Amino acid sequence: MNSNDFASVWHAVLSDLRQPDLVWQLAALAGCLLLAKLGERLLRGRPLPAAGRWEIGQGWLKRIAFPVLALLLVWLARSLAHTHIHVNLFSLAMPLLASLAIIRLVFYVLRYSFLGATWLAQFERMFSLLVWGIVALYISGLLPDLIAALEAVSFTAGKQKLTLWHMLQGLVALLVTVLGALWLAGMIEARLNAAEGLDGNLRAVLARLSKAVLVLVGILIGLPMVGIDLTTLSVFGGAVGVGLGFGLQKIASNYVSGFIILLDNSIRLGNVISVGNDRGEVTRITTRYTVLKDVTGVESLVPNELLVGSVVRNESYSNPQVRQALPVQIAYQSDLEQAMAIMVAAAAAQPRVLANPAPTGLLVGFADSGINLEVAFWVADPEKGFAVLRSDINLAIWHAFGEAGVEIPYPQREVRVRKEDKLV
Repeated sequence: MNSNDFASVWHAVLSDLRQPDLVWQLAALAGCLLLAKLGERLLRGRPLPAAGRWEIGQGWLKRIAFPVLALLLVWLARSLAHTHIHVNLFSLAMPLLASLAIIRLVFYVLRYSFLGATWLAQFERMFSLLVWGIVALYISGLLPDLIAALEAVSFTAGKQKLTLWHMLQGLVALLVTVLGALWLAGMIEARLNAAEGLDGNLRAVLARLSKAVLVLVGILIGLPMVGIDLTTLSVFGGAVGVGLGFGLQKIASNYVSGFIILLDNSIRLGNVISVGNDRGEVTRITTRYTVLKDVTGVESLVPNELLVGSVVRNESYSNPQVRQALPVQIAYQSDLEQAMAIMVAAAAAQPRVLANPAPTGLLVGFADSGINLEVAFWVADPEKGFAVLRSDINLAIWHAFGEAGVEIPYPQREVRVRKEDKLV
């Protein structure tokens, strides 16, 4: 049915306002919508078999269940009732339900592909208004005039002559293919996340590679579908290449460095690393940066290029256990062995300190004001930080030293004043 037919249907619906058939059409349409709503609820409450459950597969089906079921029921009602009553209202409702299904499907794929994106809500409203506007133009019969006006505006790209209508068709085809690619990439990523025994870095690499390849294939398929020759984009491709060579080289370098980090397993999620003045637990590795979260909750975004081209201290690269040393100074008249035993016992009493290797007391040196000691201990959870642990050990040492009479000295200086003989 073309737009002229829909325009006549719209005028027929307006004329049906004075006919008793409109009551029957409204009742039948309401019944179709009610049955579709019941069918949607039954589908939402029915669990899929666990062996073949894909979240994205069942999600999109539930998302478009209502408009699709309503569309099928309205089509069936129109086929059965067209010989008895007017069905103009049914003919008008069908494109509206179809557009609703398209809107829901498109934005389900977008929400699944761009989790947490704040711009989706605003874009959904704009896209919905655009779709409903196209449907309104189609029904009113103004769409052919708009298409003719877009076809009248033409320009040349290379050897091919393009119009605004061709460009819009290309954008729509590109949007459809890219959304399909993102949907397939989401399914692949869901399967990779569900795979047991697969390395986390390898899972991330495969997911990103599959998304990039599928999006590229979607672009290569979408443009020729509307007759746009890919060779006409060579000029734009050259411009993009020059841009990458000059202005976007850092972004390209960070992108490649991100894949290198994921593939060589030098930095993994959960590692505690230090690069420059930044130290923290690796919570996320993206194609451009790596997120480090320190013990205060502050997150640092470190460019991947910096992690590849500079020295990185990985405290949990091959073994999560980290050694820490706590210096203490005691007075020369204090019992040295007793002080070292107190320090070792204070460290061993902390739950985070490992029993194997056990804490060790060390005599570091003899200073001006006292004897420098050190208690060394190991922990297996460096991502939790050491400030609180050091404070607890120091506090325990302080109390134990006070009870045992071990003195912590303070700097002392002995000043002697010599009175020289006065010359006569």
